[in-house]
Amino acid sequence: MAASLGTLHVGTLAVGARRAFAGSLAGSSLADRCLWDKLHARYRLDSTPTFDWFFGYKEAQGLLLPLLQEARTTCPRVLDVGCGTSSLCIGLYTKCPHPVDIMGVDFSPVAVAHMSSLLEGRQGQTPLCPGHHASQLNFKQADVKNLQPVASSGSFHLVVDKGTWDAVARGGLPGAYQLLSECLRVLSPQGTLIQFSDEDPDVRLPCLEQGSQGWTVTVQELGPFRGITYFAYLIQRSH
Repeated sequence: MAASLGTLHVGTLAVGARRAFAGSLAGSSLADRCLWDKLHARYRLDSTPTFDWFFGYKEAQGLLLPLLQEARTTCPRVLDVGCGTSSLCIGLYTKCPHPVDIMGVDFSPVAVAHMSSLLEGRQGQTPLCPGHHASQLNFKQADVKNLQPVASSGSFHLVVDKGTWDAVARGGLPGAYQLLSECLRVLSPQGTLIQFSDEDPDVRLPCLEQGSQGWTVTVQELGPFRGITYFAYLIQRSH
C-alpha cells in the first residue's frame, strides 16, 4: 500500500524545513484548524511564498488544463478546496492561457490572508499578473465540509482537492464524506472533481465509490515525483 499523507510528504522543502514541519505535525490531527493556522503563520515568514503537499501546479497542469478546455464555457470556474498556501491556484491563474475564474477555499484565516496578500501585492510585493486578461482569482475562508456560504449548487466546472480528503479523513471518515458530498453538490452537471493523493486505489476507490453513487470514478497514476507515485481520482457524473 502506498503511504498516506500521514507519512509527511511535504513537497520540495529543504531538509531542515521538512523536519521542523514534520515535528509540528507529530501527535496532531490534520483536521485541526489551529494546527494549520500555526503552520501557515510560520511558513509565510519563509522566503518561499507557497507550500505544497505532494506537488505543485507544474506537476498538475498536464491534467488540469485539458479538463478546463473540455468545459463547455468560455470562462470555466475552478474551486480549490483546502487550498492552504499551495501554488495550485496561483499557477493556474498566472499561467493558464485561457480565461479561468478560480476560487481558493480554506478554513485557515491565516492561509487565506497570506494568499490574498500574494494576489494583491501587499507589503511592497508586485500583484500577480493573470495568464489571460479575463481570468479571476479570489480566496475565501470556509469549512470545506459546508461550502454553502461561498458556493452555490452546480456552480463550478472543476473542483480540485489536493490532499484535503487525506487531511480531513484523519479526523474520521464521516468528515471526509461530508467534504465529498459538498464537492459534488457544487459541481456542474458536466464538471469534474479531481482528488490528488498518494493513497493507494485499493483504499481510496471503495470510499469514493460508496460516497458518490451515480457518479463514475476513475484513477490515473502520476509521477513518480521525487521518487513518490501519486494518483489522480476523477469523479464525473455517470451518463
